[in-house]
Order: sequence, then C-alpha cells, then structure tokens
Amino acid sequence: MTSFALFPEPPRWTKKPQSGVYSTGSSGILLCEAEGEPQPTIKWRVNGSPIDNHPFAGDVVFPREISFTNLQPNHTAVYQCEASNVHGTILASANIDVVDVRPLIQTKDEENYATVVGYSAFLDCKFFASPEAIVSWQKVEEAKPLEGKRYHIHENGTLQINRTTEEDAGSYSCWVENAIGKTAVTANLDIRNATKLRVSPKNPRVPKSHMLELHCENKCDSHLKHSLKLSWSKDGEAFEMNATEDGRIIIDGTNLTISNVTLEDRGVYSCTALTALDSAADVTQVTVLDVPDPPESLHLSERQNRSVRLSWEAGDDHNSNINEYIIEFEGNKEEPGRWEELTRVQGKETTLVLHLAPYVRYQFRVIAVNEVGRSQPSQPSDHHETPPAAPDKNPQHIRVQASQPKEMIIKWEPLKSMEQNGPGLEYRVSWKPQGAPVEWEEETVTNHTLRVMTPTVYAPYDVQVQAVNQLGSGPEPQSVTLYSGEDYPDTAPVIHGVDIINSTLVKVSWSTIPKDRVHGHLKGYQINWWKTKSLLDGRTHPKEVNTLRFSGQRNHGMVPSLDAFSEFHLTVLAYNSKGAGPESEPYTFQTPEGVPEQPTFLKVIKVDKDTATLSWGLPTKLNGNLTGYLLQYQIINDTYEIGELNDINITTPSKPSWRLSNLSATTKYKFYLRACTSKGCGKPVTEESSTLGEGSKDIGKISEEVNLTQKIHPIEVFEHGAEHIVRLMTKNWGDNDSIFQDVIETRGREYAGLYDDISTQGWFIGLMCAVALLTLMLLTVCFVKRNRGGKYSVQLTTGQLASLIVSKQEKAPSDSDEKPLKGSLRSLNRDMQATESADSLVEYGEGDHGLFNEDGSFIGAYTGSKEKGSVESNGSSTATFPLRA
Repeated sequence: MTSFALFPEPPRWTKKPQSGVYSTGSSGILLCEAEGEPQPTIKWRVNGSPIDNHPFAGDVVFPREISFTNLQPNHTAVYQCEASNVHGTILASANIDVVDVRPLIQTKDEENYATVVGYSAFLDCKFFASPEAIVSWQKVEEAKPLEGKRYHIHENGTLQINRTTEEDAGSYSCWVENAIGKTAVTANLDIRNATKLRVSPKNPRVPKSHMLELHCENKCDSHLKHSLKLSWSKDGEAFEMNATEDGRIIIDGTNLTISNVTLEDRGVYSCTALTALDSAADVTQVTVLDVPDPPESLHLSERQNRSVRLSWEAGDDHNSNINEYIIEFEGNKEEPGRWEELTRVQGKETTLVLHLAPYVRYQFRVIAVNEVGRSQPSQPSDHHETPPAAPDKNPQHIRVQASQPKEMIIKWEPLKSMEQNGPGLEYRVSWKPQGAPVEWEEETVTNHTLRVMTPTVYAPYDVQVQAVNQLGSGPEPQSVTLYSGEDYPDTAPVIHGVDIINSTLVKVSWSTIPKDRVHGHLKGYQINWWKTKSLLDGRTHPKEVNTLRFSGQRNHGMVPSLDAFSEFHLTVLAYNSKGAGPESEPYTFQTPEGVPEQPTFLKVIKVDKDTATLSWGLPTKLNGNLTGYLLQYQIINDTYEIGELNDINITTPSKPSWRLSNLSATTKYKFYLRACTSKGCGKPVTEESSTLGEGSKDIGKISEEVNLTQKIHPIEVFEHGAEHIVRLMTKNWGDNDSIFQDVIETRGREYAGLYDDISTQGWFIGLMCAVALLTLMLLTVCFVKRNRGGKYSVQLTTGQLASLIVSKQEKAPSDSDEKPLKGSLRSLNRDMQATESADSLVEYGEGDHGLFNEDGSFIGAYTGSKEKGSVESNGSSTATFPLRA
C-alpha cells in the first residue's frame, strides 16, 4: 500500500476574481478558487462586510463564485474573496461597476495614418461603451458603411484594410453606437508608393582575382526617403556597412565592391531596403570562375611504333566548362626538358591516339582550357620510346647565296631533331647545269650549306638536296633552279633624248643594255642628274647629284622637281643584284621658264580715306625673268558678300611698292599680289587693311608698340641736309588728336649741329619759354575739349604704349608711291625696344634736353613751319617733333 506524506501549506490562489464594468440588467460572474494544506475556506465580502449583509434579488452566492443575473446600479461595489486555513489567510478584490453611458472613443480625432501600396492599413478606433456598442466604418465622401472582403473591423474598433491601393487614400469615419447614444471620430489615410529594388548585374560570372561590382538600384517614395536604409547580405549573413577586415569588400551605400575575388566569394547576395512603412529585397547569384584543376591519372595504352593511346581524368572545371585539352610532349634530344605542343582535343574527350615520330623517347602531359584560361599541366605520363627509321622528308627552302661571280653557296633549312628519324643524319647535294646532258655532281655534308664554284657567271643550275641517315635515304628529292654568282653590268645605256614636259619635269629615254651584258638579274635602271647653272644669272652650281631608280626592264623614266630656267647634266646606268654598272655619257638639257613663287611678303604701309600704299618682297624663286606683278583687290567688309575683284598690272618688276587710289572711305579691302614671268603669274600673297573715315589724316601702318619708359637709342640721321619727322603715336587713336599734332609737329633738318653748345645760346632759352607757354595753353584747350566729350593726350606718360616712327622726307616732298615700308618700321621698333643702354630719353648725346621730361614724357617744340599730323583708323593720335639743323 502506497502512502503519501502531506506537508502543511498556506493558501494560494488558483483563480482570482476579475473586475468588470457592466450595464444595467446584464449578468456576470465572479470566480474565486484557492488551494493549500489543509484546503482553505473561502468567504466573500462586499465593501469589507460579509456578503450576507448585502442581499440582492436573483444573485446566487457559492463559496467559489458569485453569479449576477440582473445587475443594477446598486451592485456597484468592491467584492473581496478571502481564503484561509490554519497556516494563513489571503485576500483578493474585484471592482464591479454598473453604469449606462454613451460610447466614449479614446482614439484622437483626425489621426493620420499611412501605408504603402499592397500592404495592410490599420485605422484605430478604441472606445468604451456601456451597454455594449456596435462599431462601423465608412469613407467620409461616400457616407455608407464599408463592405467587402478587404475590410475587417476588430473587436477593439480597429479597421483593417488589406491589399491597399492608391484609391484607398482619403478620410474615414468610425461610428460607435449603443442604446444610450453614438459618437464618431475621423481618420486620414495616405497611400505611399512601394519601395522597389533591383540588384545588377543579375547572376554574374566573375573570373577569380577579378573585381566584382554589384549595384542596388532603388526607387522610394519621396515621403519615405528620410527613413530609407539599405543593407547587404551574403547567403543570409549581413555585411558590415563599412568594409571587411582585409579591405577586399567595400560597401558604399548602393554599391558593393569585391576586389581580388576568391572562390569563397560565390553565393547569393541580397540587397534589402527598409523604410518606416515597408521593406523590399532583391538577390543575385554570384558565380566565381577559375581555371580548371589539372587533369589526373594519365595512362598510356595501345603502344605502337608510330602511335600510342593517352587517357586521363578531368579535374574540377570551377564553374566554367572545359573547352579543350592541350597535349604536350617532351623528347627533343636537342632541348631536353622542353615541352612542345603535340595536338589538341575537344573538352568532352578524355582519351586520344597520338601519332608519333621515330627515334624519340616521349613523355606526355595534358593541360585543360576553359573560358578563364589554362590549368596547370598535369603530372607527366610514363615514357614511350619509338624505334628509328629512314627520313620521311627532305630539307626545304633550298636557296643560293653568292658574294662573288661564278660562286654558288647552296643553303637549306636543316631537318629538326624530331624529323631526323634516326642517328647519323647527312645531306646529299646534287647539281648540274640546267638542260645540259651531263652527269649530276654530288657531295654529302653534315651541315646545311655547300659552296660550289661554276665556270660561268649567272648560269642556271638544277640542284637537289636529300636527307640520309644510318637507316636509309629520304624520299626522291625535287629539283630547284639556282643561279651562279652575278657580276656588275659591263656596259652603259645610250640616252636617246630628254623631252621637256614643263619647267620642272622631263622625260628621259634610253636604250636597254643586252641581256648578256647584265651579268646577273637586271633589277632596273638609275638616272643621275645635277644642276650646272642658273639661266637667270648664269651662276654655276656645285655638283650635287640626285638619284632616281626605275625597277624592271624599261627604257624611259620621268624626272620631277627640277629647278625652272636652269641647265642640268644627266646620266643613266643599269644595276643588278650585285650593284650598278657604268654610267652613260652626260646629257645636257635646259628647263624653260616657269611661274614665280609667291612674293615673300605683302604689307600695307600707309592708308588714307581713299588711298593705300603697299610694299612687298621678291619671291624666293623667280623661276625666270620677272616681267612684273599682278595686283588685285576687292572689298571684304565683315559680311558674307565680297566686292568685285579689281586688277592692276605692274610692269616695273624692280618697283617693290604701289599706291592705290580711288578707294572707298572706311572700307575693308583684301589685296592679292602675284609675281609674273613670261610663262604666267604664280601664287598670290594676301593682306587686309581698312581705309580711314572722312576727315581723318593719312597714317603709316604699324603693328608694334614702344613703351616710352624703355631705354632706347638716339635717332640717327643718315643723310646730311635731309628733313626728318619723329612721330609718337599712342596705341588708342582719337578722332580729334590732330589738335595735339598741330601744336607740336614741326619740321627740321638733321640734328648734326643741334646740340653744339645749344644750352648757352639765348635764342634757345627764349624758345624753351615759348614752348612752356604753348604747352600751358594746350593743356587749357584740351581740358575744355575733354569736357565737351573729346579725349586728347597732351603727353605720353609712363605706362602708355606708343610706337616710334622715323620717316625720312626730302626737302621737296612729292606724291610718289615710295613710302616707308612697314617691315622697316618694325625693324626700327625692335631695335629700340631691345636697347638697354640708357635710363631715359634725356641721356642721348649733347643738346636740347628740353624736348623730354626726366620721366620720358614728351613736351615738344614749336619752331619753323607747322604741318598737320596724321590719324590712323579708329584714331590713335600721332605727335611729330623736328630735328633742327
């Protein structure tokens, strides 16, 4: 009989009464259970008093429960359950509230909710109601309850909308109604676009050691951008967002980069996007490719004298199918240890019969090839040795080489080690004159060359070379034709004549030399020519021979690029492989006149409103007697239209300048100048320039500026008694600059005696006073003019760019066309700019320092006759001062 020991135990709850809220007339129940040892006694109390003192009609009280059948407001109280035994007492309370109120919605009105397309939306409507209430939802604009399988109302009032669409966005009303009344709140629902992802490339196949780049292209609703988070994982294991320890894997937001890919990098890579409302993911399968493992288990079978079967097992292809196998062998006696390719077989094959050569000790190995590359070679197979045999072939590429006449050095390509087929290889060489009824001469050698002397120069011979070893001879050899050594041609062609094609091109004709005088293979003819003198000036030229070769058998040739109007000597010779033969007797011919080259330059040295003076240089090559020039000009104002071309024939070739008149004012012209001989005119040289406006002064054209603060040379007068003018011109011309010129421009003779004790003469002191007074007056006039809108420079101060022009004029100026050349003016400019021998203009020689201030500014002098200065287009002021004798 089994007995159980009972231990004393105080009461403990197994079920406690629960508080509740009830409506009038409803029913309810309170449960109270406890256990202990001994079994506890349960008593009920109401508001602290025994329940017997609070009887209610219809209520049933049991030790373990109280049942209410018709609750009334006076049932509202605190009900207590007391469980006790000899070891202790425990107490549990429950509140019973009996009330009747209209529904109270605890969720805020106008609450905003959001979800994404395709997800479920949950709109809250928490409430309290007694008696029980009914909950209904409707869209505000539709004013009718929601119906359909997509809508579900939970017991707590929450509305669930499944598989939302953009049309579900809007305002919703939650209505809660009981017997006492009803109430409602409004909820607003926004529908966002779902987040989308795409990982690229899809399922890439990456060779080992290469770089892999994955990109996670995402599209997210603008309202969710702030909460978007991207993450990467491989085979379900997340990556850290910065990088791996070794730096091979780098994650930069949407990009995942793996450098130096290894086989362990293969797997499924996933990019996941998480926002406040949804998530999305996309995956790609990465396959890592590598060269195959080397083939294994090489085996030789079916051994024959000239063949053997090789078999092997394929290694791992590392995710890339094997395309082919390469079978290599080692056995070359000349290069032991060197592996050579024997053959190839498709990747699906793992056995092959190999065709072999005699007298070789073979060993084989196999290499597997896939799209990534070649595997390492397999381990070598066993050896297989083939027996010797007679040669299977004779030498190829039989040729001759000769360094002297009648000699034949016969050469050929020797047989390779694998082609010898046996020991003791030699070459049997046979030869005889071609077509001659004589016996073959022969000689056996071990190397691949043989020298033979023949009785005649450049004679054809039939030659054969046959391979021989200790086991026999090779196949019957084929004859080849070779020639004995050449000699130089021993005769010269005869020149028939030279036909003049034009001033720089002639055609030379000659007679070919006899074949028996060539003494070899005729390669062609060579023309030598040299210029002896110019017909223009009769000057002789040193001999400079030019050469032109014409290949093949021919009797004429063209000689180009000759100088026109010149005398030449010409010879012809034949040449063969040995070299050139003797030259023919020199043939003398003369080239006619041609058209000249273009003049070396064309410059516009002076322009006015209706005239322009041009200067030019002679052509480098006249190509004949110069007869004159063709000057053409046309209007080219800045439009697409150009004016009519005007021609002027200049018949004085010694004249290097021309003055054009009757031009239009303020007009841009383009000038073309061609030099001419009796054969015509050559290519033109061009220049462009614009005439001045009405009222402007004529000026000399210059293109370079002189900074007056630079150190410059004093001006020299080269001819005693001649008049000179020095003009200082600012870079920017003004329309009214002639006022300045009228005051300061004077003429004078050379300065040879100007500085002879001039500072001690009274007239000089008076002159300087007059100059100072005139300068003051000029400043006043310029100030007035400037206030009226004009701008005039009264002196050239430091920092202004100017040009210094020296123009020589005779005492009686004429209207001739001979003006200072623009080129000569530029040369004067360059000389002055380059001079660094003085600090200012006052340092030049002896004499009138009053012409310049110490800073180089020009003051001017006013003596003698006064002439207007000139103004260039766009108007830059020109100031001239005299050098008096």
